[in-house]
Amino acid sequence: MSASLDLTRPLQEAIAEAEELIANAPFIRTEADRLEGYDYLAGRIRMAMQTAFDYDLEQPLFINPTHQFSRQGLDNPDAIYFHAYLREGVEYVVRGRRGTSADLSFQVMGGTYSADSAATSLMAFDERELEVDGEGNFSFTYVAEPGAKTLIVREVFNDWDTEGRGTITIERTDTLGRARRELSAETLKKKYEVAARSLVGSIQTWFAFPHFFQFKEPVNTLTVPASTPGGLSSQFSSIGHYELAEDEAMIVTVPRCDDCTYQAIQIGSDWYASTDYETHQTSLTKAQAVADADGLLRFVISERPPGPGGTPVANWLETTGHRTGPIMLRWQQLTRDLTAADGPAVEIVKVGQVPSHLPTLAGLSEAEYADRITARQRAVARRMLS
Repeated sequence: MSASLDLTRPLQEAIAEAEELIANAPFIRTEADRLEGYDYLAGRIRMAMQTAFDYDLEQPLFINPTHQFSRQGLDNPDAIYFHAYLREGVEYVVRGRRGTSADLSFQVMGGTYSADSAATSLMAFDERELEVDGEGNFSFTYVAEPGAKTLIVREVFNDWDTEGRGTITIERTDTLGRARRELSAETLKKKYEVAARSLVGSIQTWFAFPHFFQFKEPVNTLTVPASTPGGLSSQFSSIGHYELAEDEAMIVTVPRCDDCTYQAIQIGSDWYASTDYETHQTSLTKAQAVADADGLLRFVISERPPGPGGTPVANWLETTGHRTGPIMLRWQQLTRDLTAADGPAVEIVKVGQVPSHLPTLAGLSEAEYADRITARQRAVARRMLS
């Protein structure tokens, strides 16, 4: 048996560096924040290994690097994300079967997100531009243009209970039928080095990213809906960030939009990641939320239940111990551009005052709210990949 090749040293050193970044994050206030950071670190390590070892430029496939165990970039709880790396000038064929999700979109990115800048979106479209046959099958050919680095696919669900996943594959037409390259020490060395760079780089990136957008806005405000900065150009979004005391609540009022297949709101953590959307209600789509008779959706963001007598309510978003964090509203597959009138209004009140500000608010019993959480758990189990 030969001696160790010492190939993992770059990754070992990167994990140690990443741990220092996590442990000393400037926004950590409590031990719970620190523990959440270490859980976040586990997801970053997992993603780094996928990035380095699962991706293959010669034999490409779609990887799911973002999910409930690997959160990043204020990941959307309603989305399944697929990524494939591209090589300029190469022909690819993407095939799939359309599921019943609210939106299936494609985006070609130039470069990658970094701590200094966002990646460039070279192309973005949804399945409305595809030819889909009667059985839901589709295919298209794409020759990677200059600068193209990544193809991102998002399958987004508005109704978690009824909408189902489709299938999707990608292949290079010039490498079909070939065996993969044999492993070599040099190849593995490069892969561990890529994992090391990816790990540290991703943490630095998502520490910096919200300062490009969310944190430029005044606290406890939300922007007019616009094409998503740094994200899917065919999506409209409203962004902001909150800072709430334990006895405060944010009321977000927004018109229910019937000119799109998908509309949603979510809150996140200072790690710029989704918070627990399985066993807590930290996001809601228009299918999950309750609209008032005037057609408005009224969401309440707070730590404590905001309903009458301190009960949960249908449109409650739980801050789960986070006093601060990002907020994002999304609209997809729009049939028109949105205006300021379609956007959200914000009001900060004491939690105990919410019922008087929202007189039609109906509280839920503990059992009714537990049923909502049960439905979320089952839907995530059916839908998510890991």
